[in-house]
Amino acid sequence: MKQSCRHRLSRIGPDHRLAGKVIYLPVMDSSAGEVFVASLRWLGIEASLTPLSNGETLELGGRYTGGEECYPAKVTVGDLMRVTRLPDFDPARTVFLMLRAEGPCRFGQYTPHLKKILAENGLGAVTVISLSDSDGYNEMGDIPSHFFRMAWRAVVAVGVLKKSLLKIRPYETVPGSSDLAHCNSLRDLCETIMTCCGDTRCQLHSLVKSLERAQQRFHQVPTRLDPGRPLIGVVGEIFCRLNTFSNEDLVRRLEELGAEVWLSDMIEYAEYANENQLADLRLCGRRFSLGMVKARLRIHAQHSDEQALGVPFWDAFRGYEEPPVRKLFELARPYLPPEGVLGEMVLSVGKAAYLAGQGVDGIIDISPFTCMNGIVSEAVYPRVSRDHDGIPIRNFYFDGTQSDLDRDLGIYLELARTYRNHGKGAVLRSRPGPKGKISYRPGCRPERDAESHDREHN
Repeated sequence: MKQSCRHRLSRIGPDHRLAGKVIYLPVMDSSAGEVFVASLRWLGIEASLTPLSNGETLELGGRYTGGEECYPAKVTVGDLMRVTRLPDFDPARTVFLMLRAEGPCRFGQYTPHLKKILAENGLGAVTVISLSDSDGYNEMGDIPSHFFRMAWRAVVAVGVLKKSLLKIRPYETVPGSSDLAHCNSLRDLCETIMTCCGDTRCQLHSLVKSLERAQQRFHQVPTRLDPGRPLIGVVGEIFCRLNTFSNEDLVRRLEELGAEVWLSDMIEYAEYANENQLADLRLCGRRFSLGMVKARLRIHAQHSDEQALGVPFWDAFRGYEEPPVRKLFELARPYLPPEGVLGEMVLSVGKAAYLAGQGVDGIIDISPFTCMNGIVSEAVYPRVSRDHDGIPIRNFYFDGTQSDLDRDLGIYLELARTYRNHGKGAVLRSRPGPKGKISYRPGCRPERDAESHDREHN
């Protein structure tokens, strides 16, 4: 995996604000976090994920929050404050990297709240960087532009690996074999990122080759057909949906109880942010502006990357495509008009309607307790269910307290199996998928044929 072209990578210089610092990223999705860390190291920046969440996370998170914050804030604060207890912690060298988003969600207040906590505890020397595309990621300082292209490609590639894992793991005949294939593929991807050169075409070629190797690993996982498994779509608030600690590993629990999961990915929200940026430019009278041209060129490049990185998995993901965000807007419109409602509730409701139409057997919404997006979505899900032959839709809220999750999931899956046997889901899922190459999005529904699922490898 050595550099294969003459373009040298432009790294940060010794005078850069991040030189000599150690950046810590709070974990939302561990796989995405690992490739983002690899992208930072690719630039010569020392970076690491926060320690894996545990009981101390909740203890510190509870100590430094007042109880009115949402659960992801508690987890994020707890994990970051655990960094301050590490043996080699140096406030002057430490940087906490946070994402930022505008809008009605409390997520926009995470950074000022964290800065306040650090200052009150004598840790004001810790640097907090808040990343947002609204200011061109200026808080990162002068970062080579190819970093952001690499970071985007890395996150897309992680989505490919995650989708393949969720597609295969419920049908593996050797327990742990699909997780091992995923782990090795993620390690391969991170190593590929850290050894890439500075040329964007060279980068893409290297990442595609890494995914080709991943496809071979997944292909070698022995599986068998299990047509009785219900397919459950999972939507909801992005942090709680993707962070396995926050949702008590709900996806794996569903698989252990006999289901297959179609999980809404991280790219969906990125596309939503792109659409919002275009809408804001139009509202500000900048429909024909340099800003609009730049935004559209960036979006075009992102879509091009998605297509290229999906090539190794075109056959494996043959079937139902993920819809563009504008399709989700239209599906959500009868319940939540996208022009007047901001936030993930539009994505959740639109995706629930889409999944129901594609033949899933049930839909679960994962949200933090008191989350506005979850509460609003839950209010309209009964209508979505009625409009789609009574498909079972259930909200699961999380706040770190103990609950009998397996019991509740077991009851829900009985409803999903009943819907599958008597409703519309089983009929739609029996249709063959589209032929030929498909437009890749990480949620493509694979074609279920006995030949591919009955593979047995020595």
